[in-house]
Amino acid sequence: MVKKLVGIDVGGTSVKFAIVSLTGEIEQKWTIKTNIADAGSHIVPDIAKSLNNKLLELAIEKDNIVGIGMGTPGSINYTNGTVVNAFNLNWTTVQPVSATLTELTGLPVYLDNDANVAALGEGWQGAGDGESEVVFVTLGTGVGGGVITNGKIVRGIAGAGGEIGHVTVERDGIACTCGKKGCLETIASATGVLNVARQQAPSSKANSTLRDDLLLNNSVSAKAVFDAAKAYDPFAQEVVAYVAQSLGFALSHIGNLLNPSRIVIGGGVSAAGDVLIEPVRDEFEKNVFSTVKQSTKIAVATLGNDAGVIGAASLVLAEQN
Repeated sequence: MVKKLVGIDVGGTSVKFAIVSLTGEIEQKWTIKTNIADAGSHIVPDIAKSLNNKLLELAIEKDNIVGIGMGTPGSINYTNGTVVNAFNLNWTTVQPVSATLTELTGLPVYLDNDANVAALGEGWQGAGDGESEVVFVTLGTGVGGGVITNGKIVRGIAGAGGEIGHVTVERDGIACTCGKKGCLETIASATGVLNVARQQAPSSKANSTLRDDLLLNNSVSAKAVFDAAKAYDPFAQEVVAYVAQSLGFALSHIGNLLNPSRIVIGGGVSAAGDVLIEPVRDEFEKNVFSTVKQSTKIAVATLGNDAGVIGAASLVLAEQN
Protein backbone atom coordinates (compact mmCIF):
# COMPACT_ATOMS: atom_id res chain seq x y z
CA MET A 1 0.00 0.00 0.00
CA VAL A 2 1.10 3.57 -0.70
CA LYS A 3 2.54 5.40 2.30
CA LYS A 4 0.27 7.93 4.03
CA LEU A 5 0.41 10.70 6.63
CA VAL A 6 -1.88 11.50 9.55
CA GLY A 7 -2.69 15.11 10.37
CA ILE A 8 -4.41 16.09 13.62
CA ASP A 9 -5.60 19.57 14.59
CA VAL A 10 -6.58 19.88 18.26
CA GLY A 11 -9.02 22.61 19.25
CA GLY A 12 -10.97 23.47 22.35
CA THR A 13 -14.26 22.07 21.03
CA SER A 14 -13.20 19.44 18.49
CA VAL A 15 -10.24 17.42 17.25
CA LYS A 16 -9.92 17.20 13.46
CA PHE A 17 -8.20 14.21 11.83
CA ALA A 18 -7.14 13.50 8.26
CA ILE A 19 -5.43 10.74 6.35
CA VAL A 20 -3.31 12.63 3.85
CA SER A 21 -1.34 11.46 0.81
CA LEU A 22 2.36 12.22 0.47
CA THR A 23 1.41 14.83 -2.11
CA GLY A 24 -1.02 16.63 0.20
CA GLU A 25 -4.48 15.36 -0.77
CA ILE A 26 -6.93 14.58 2.03
CA GLU A 27 -8.15 10.99 1.59
CA GLN A 28 -10.27 10.70 4.74
CA LYS A 29 -11.21 13.16 7.45
CA TRP A 30 -13.28 13.03 10.61
CA THR A 31 -13.70 14.79 13.94
CA ILE A 32 -14.30 13.95 17.58
CA LYS A 33 -15.38 16.13 20.45
CA THR A 34 -12.61 17.48 22.69
CA ASN A 35 -13.14 16.26 26.24
CA ILE A 36 -11.32 18.78 28.44
CA ALA A 37 -12.60 17.30 31.73
CA ASP A 38 -10.16 16.13 34.40
CA ALA A 39 -7.40 18.57 33.42
CA GLY A 40 -7.59 17.48 29.79
CA SER A 41 -6.38 13.99 30.65
CA HIS A 42 -8.80 12.31 28.22
CA ILE A 43 -7.72 14.21 25.11
CA VAL A 44 -4.69 12.19 24.00
CA PRO A 45 -6.22 8.77 24.84
CA ASP A 46 -9.37 9.76 22.92
CA ILE A 47 -7.23 10.79 19.94
CA ALA A 48 -5.34 7.50 20.00
CA LYS A 49 -8.51 5.44 20.28
CA SER A 50 -10.20 7.26 17.41
CA LEU A 51 -7.15 6.98 15.15
CA ASN A 52 -6.55 3.30 15.94
CA ASN A 53 -10.19 2.50 15.24
CA LYS A 54 -10.21 4.47 11.98
CA LEU A 55 -7.08 2.74 10.68
CA LEU A 56 -8.69 -0.64 11.43
CA GLU A 57 -11.91 0.44 9.73
CA LEU A 58 -10.00 1.56 6.62
CA ALA A 59 -7.74 -1.52 6.68
CA ILE A 60 -4.63 0.67 6.71
CA GLU A 61 -1.59 -1.04 8.23
CA LYS A 62 0.44 1.12 10.58
CA ASP A 63 3.57 0.20 8.62
CA ASN A 64 2.11 2.33 5.83
CA ILE A 65 1.76 5.42 8.03
CA VAL A 66 4.90 7.56 7.88
CA GLY A 67 3.94 9.43 11.04
CA ILE A 68 1.47 11.64 12.86
CA GLY A 69 1.69 15.41 12.73
CA MET A 70 -0.28 17.36 15.30
CA GLY A 71 -1.04 21.00 15.95
CA THR A 72 -2.29 22.21 19.32
CA PRO A 73 -2.74 25.53 21.11
CA GLY A 74 -0.37 26.41 23.91
CA SER A 75 3.38 26.67 24.40
CA ILE A 76 5.09 23.84 22.53
CA ASN A 77 8.47 22.29 23.24
CA TYR A 78 8.97 20.71 19.84
CA THR A 79 12.13 18.84 20.84
CA ASN A 80 10.45 17.14 23.82
CA GLY A 81 6.99 16.92 22.24
CA THR A 82 5.32 18.62 25.19
CA VAL A 83 2.61 21.25 25.59
CA VAL A 84 1.87 23.62 28.46
CA ASN A 85 -0.49 26.55 29.01
CA ALA A 86 -3.07 25.38 26.47
CA PHE A 87 -5.83 26.82 28.61
CA ASN A 88 -8.73 26.03 26.29
CA LEU A 89 -7.69 22.36 26.51
CA ASN A 90 -7.35 22.53 30.31
CA TRP A 91 -3.62 21.73 29.92
CA THR A 92 -2.12 24.03 32.53
CA THR A 93 0.78 21.73 33.40
CA VAL A 94 3.32 20.14 31.05
CA GLN A 95 1.71 17.43 28.90
CA PRO A 96 3.96 14.75 27.32
CA VAL A 97 1.75 14.61 24.23
CA SER A 98 4.14 13.07 21.70
CA ALA A 99 5.42 10.35 24.02
CA THR A 100 1.92 9.39 25.17
CA LEU A 101 0.45 9.31 21.67
CA THR A 102 3.40 7.30 20.34
CA GLU A 103 2.95 4.80 23.17
CA LEU A 104 -0.77 4.43 22.41
CA THR A 105 -0.48 4.22 18.61
CA GLY A 106 3.00 2.88 17.93
CA LEU A 107 3.59 5.74 15.47
CA PRO A 108 6.10 8.62 15.52
CA VAL A 109 4.52 11.93 16.47
CA TYR A 110 5.60 15.45 15.46
CA LEU A 111 4.07 18.30 17.44
CA ASP A 112 3.85 22.02 16.84
CA ASN A 113 1.74 25.08 17.54
CA ASP A 114 -1.58 25.20 15.70
CA ALA A 115 -0.75 28.48 13.92
CA ASN A 116 2.55 27.01 12.71
CA VAL A 117 0.92 23.93 11.23
CA ALA A 118 -1.77 26.05 9.56
CA ALA A 119 1.09 28.03 8.01
CA LEU A 120 2.60 24.81 6.70
CA GLY A 121 -0.77 23.79 5.27
CA GLU A 122 -1.35 27.05 3.42
CA GLY A 123 2.25 27.06 2.25
CA TRP A 124 2.09 23.52 0.92
CA GLN A 125 -1.41 23.19 -0.56
CA GLY A 126 -3.07 26.58 -0.18
CA ALA A 127 -2.43 30.21 -1.05
CA GLY A 128 1.32 29.78 -0.57
CA ASP A 129 1.41 27.91 -3.90
CA GLY A 130 4.02 25.46 -2.62
CA GLU A 131 6.62 28.19 -2.15
CA SER A 132 9.36 27.65 0.42
CA GLU A 133 9.20 31.22 1.84
CA VAL A 134 5.73 31.95 3.24
CA VAL A 135 4.33 33.88 6.21
CA PHE A 136 0.85 33.02 7.46
CA VAL A 137 -1.17 35.48 9.54
CA THR A 138 -4.44 34.32 11.07
CA LEU A 139 -6.96 36.93 12.18
CA GLY A 140 -9.41 35.38 14.61
CA THR A 141 -10.23 36.04 18.25
CA GLY A 142 -6.54 36.91 18.43
CA VAL A 143 -3.82 37.29 15.81
CA GLY A 144 -1.50 34.36 15.26
CA GLY A 145 1.18 33.64 12.77
CA GLY A 146 3.66 31.20 11.35
CA VAL A 147 6.85 31.83 9.41
CA ILE A 148 8.18 29.32 6.90
CA THR A 149 11.62 29.81 5.44
CA ASN A 150 13.42 27.28 3.27
CA GLY A 151 10.35 25.10 3.79
CA LYS A 152 10.83 24.96 7.57
CA ILE A 153 8.94 26.56 10.44
CA VAL A 154 10.84 29.32 12.22
CA ARG A 155 10.42 28.57 15.91
CA GLY A 156 13.09 30.73 17.51
CA ILE A 157 15.17 29.84 20.54
CA ALA A 158 12.19 29.43 22.88
CA GLY A 159 9.39 28.58 20.45
CA ALA A 160 8.07 32.14 20.20
CA GLY A 161 9.04 32.71 16.57
CA GLY A 162 6.17 34.03 14.46
CA GLU A 163 4.31 35.85 17.25
CA ILE A 164 3.05 38.34 14.70
CA GLY A 165 0.07 39.33 16.83
CA HIS A 166 2.42 40.98 19.30
CA VAL A 167 4.21 43.26 16.88
CA THR A 168 3.65 46.76 18.30
CA VAL A 169 1.77 49.05 15.92
CA GLU A 170 0.67 51.75 18.39
CA ARG A 171 3.19 52.51 21.13
CA ASP A 172 0.68 53.77 23.70
CA GLY A 173 -2.29 51.86 22.37
CA ILE A 174 -4.82 49.47 23.85
CA ALA A 175 -3.60 47.07 26.55
CA CYS A 176 -3.05 43.55 25.24
CA THR A 177 -3.56 40.31 27.15
CA CYS A 178 0.20 39.72 26.83
CA GLY A 179 0.90 42.68 29.10
CA LYS A 180 2.10 45.08 26.40
CA LYS A 181 0.19 47.93 24.76
CA GLY A 182 -0.64 48.51 21.12
CA CYS A 183 -0.06 44.98 19.82
CA LEU A 184 -1.42 44.18 16.36
CA GLU A 185 -3.81 41.75 18.09
CA THR A 186 -5.53 44.65 19.86
CA ILE A 187 -6.49 46.14 16.48
CA ALA A 188 -6.65 43.48 13.74
CA SER A 189 -8.32 40.57 15.54
CA ALA A 190 -12.10 40.23 15.78
CA THR A 191 -11.80 41.61 19.31
CA GLY A 192 -9.46 44.31 18.04
CA VAL A 193 -11.95 45.55 15.44
CA LEU A 194 -14.42 46.09 18.29
CA ASN A 195 -11.70 47.84 20.33
CA VAL A 196 -11.15 50.29 17.47
CA ALA A 197 -14.88 50.84 16.95
CA ARG A 198 -15.47 51.57 20.64
CA GLN A 199 -12.46 53.86 20.80
CA GLN A 200 -13.44 55.89 17.74
CA ALA A 201 -17.22 56.06 18.18
CA PRO A 202 -17.40 58.92 20.73
CA SER A 203 -15.30 61.32 18.62
CA SER A 204 -16.45 60.30 15.14
CA LYS A 205 -18.55 62.86 13.25
CA ALA A 206 -19.87 60.25 10.83
CA ASN A 207 -23.62 59.95 10.28
CA SER A 208 -23.85 56.25 10.94
CA THR A 209 -26.44 53.73 12.12
CA LEU A 210 -23.59 51.45 13.22
CA ARG A 211 -22.05 54.19 15.36
CA ASP A 212 -25.43 55.01 16.90
CA ASP A 213 -26.01 51.33 17.74
CA LEU A 214 -22.56 51.06 19.28
CA LEU A 215 -22.97 54.16 21.44
CA LEU A 216 -26.41 53.00 22.57
CA ASN A 217 -25.66 49.32 23.21
CA ASN A 218 -21.82 49.21 23.46
CA SER A 219 -21.99 45.97 21.49
CA VAL A 220 -21.41 45.18 17.84
CA SER A 221 -19.71 42.29 16.02
CA ALA A 222 -16.64 42.53 13.80
CA LYS A 223 -18.73 41.05 10.98
CA ALA A 224 -21.29 43.83 11.42
CA VAL A 225 -18.52 46.40 11.08
CA PHE A 226 -17.25 44.88 7.82
CA ASP A 227 -20.77 44.40 6.45
CA ALA A 228 -21.56 48.04 7.20
CA ALA A 229 -18.31 49.13 5.51
CA LYS A 230 -19.31 47.18 2.39
CA ALA A 231 -22.63 49.07 2.51
CA TYR A 232 -20.69 52.39 2.62
CA ASP A 233 -21.45 53.24 6.25
CA PRO A 234 -18.95 56.09 6.86
CA PHE A 235 -18.13 55.19 10.45
CA ALA A 236 -17.56 51.53 9.57
CA GLN A 237 -15.28 52.67 6.76
CA GLU A 238 -13.28 54.76 9.25
CA VAL A 239 -12.85 51.73 11.52
CA VAL A 240 -11.86 49.40 8.69
CA ALA A 241 -9.41 51.98 7.31
CA TYR A 242 -7.66 52.16 10.69
CA VAL A 243 -7.54 48.36 11.06
CA ALA A 244 -6.22 47.94 7.51
CA GLN A 245 -3.61 50.65 8.00
CA SER A 246 -2.30 48.98 11.16
CA LEU A 247 -2.28 45.51 9.63
CA GLY A 248 -0.67 46.62 6.38
CA PHE A 249 1.98 48.54 8.33
CA ALA A 250 2.82 45.49 10.47
CA LEU A 251 2.98 43.26 7.41
CA SER A 252 5.33 45.71 5.71
CA HIS A 253 7.86 45.13 8.50
CA ILE A 254 7.56 41.39 7.96
CA GLY A 255 7.99 41.90 4.21
CA ASN A 256 11.08 44.04 4.65
CA LEU A 257 12.61 41.65 7.17
CA LEU A 258 11.89 38.32 5.46
CA ASN A 259 10.89 39.05 1.83
CA PRO A 260 8.69 35.93 1.58
CA SER A 261 7.03 35.05 -1.71
CA ARG A 262 3.60 35.19 -0.04
CA ILE A 263 2.09 36.69 3.09
CA VAL A 264 -1.11 34.70 3.49
CA ILE A 265 -3.96 36.16 5.55
CA GLY A 266 -6.46 33.72 7.05
CA GLY A 267 -8.84 33.37 9.98
CA GLY A 268 -12.40 34.60 10.41
CA VAL A 269 -11.62 38.30 9.97
CA SER A 270 -10.10 37.60 6.53
CA ALA A 271 -13.61 36.62 5.38
CA ALA A 272 -14.29 40.37 5.18
CA GLY A 273 -12.68 40.12 1.74
CA ASP A 274 -11.62 43.04 -0.44
CA VAL A 275 -13.04 45.72 1.87
CA LEU A 276 -10.16 44.80 4.22
CA ILE A 277 -7.58 43.13 1.99
CA GLU A 278 -7.29 45.84 -0.68
CA PRO A 279 -6.43 48.68 1.76
CA VAL A 280 -4.05 46.29 3.57
CA ARG A 281 -2.24 45.72 0.26
CA ASP A 282 -2.12 49.47 -0.35
CA GLU A 283 -0.59 50.18 3.06
CA PHE A 284 1.84 47.27 2.68
CA GLU A 285 3.06 48.45 -0.72
CA LYS A 286 3.41 52.02 0.53
CA ASN A 287 5.81 50.93 3.29
CA VAL A 288 7.98 48.19 1.77
CA PHE A 289 11.31 48.36 -0.02
CA SER A 290 10.87 48.42 -3.79
CA THR A 291 12.29 44.91 -4.30
CA VAL A 292 9.86 43.56 -1.69
CA LYS A 293 6.96 45.36 -3.36
CA GLN A 294 7.74 43.56 -6.61
CA SER A 295 8.34 40.11 -5.14
CA THR A 296 6.20 39.64 -1.99
CA LYS A 297 2.47 39.24 -2.55
CA ILE A 298 -0.44 39.46 -0.10
CA ALA A 299 -2.82 36.51 -0.56
CA VAL A 300 -5.97 35.27 1.18
CA ALA A 301 -5.97 31.76 2.66
CA THR A 302 -7.80 29.11 0.65
CA LEU A 303 -7.84 25.95 2.79
CA GLY A 304 -10.24 27.05 5.54
CA ASN A 305 -10.58 24.47 8.30
CA ASP A 306 -8.41 21.97 6.41
CA ALA A 307 -5.24 24.05 6.79
CA GLY A 308 -4.50 22.61 10.22
CA VAL A 309 -4.73 18.91 9.31
CA ILE A 310 -2.90 19.32 6.00
CA GLY A 311 -0.18 21.36 7.68
CA ALA A 312 0.10 18.91 10.55
CA ALA A 313 0.57 16.09 8.05
CA SER A 314 3.22 18.06 6.21
CA LEU A 315 5.06 18.51 9.50
CA VAL A 316 5.94 14.82 9.28
CA LEU A 317 7.60 15.34 5.90
CA ALA A 318 9.23 18.63 6.86
CA GLU A 319 10.88 17.17 9.94
CA GLN A 320 12.02 13.94 8.32
CA ASN A 321 13.81 15.74 5.47
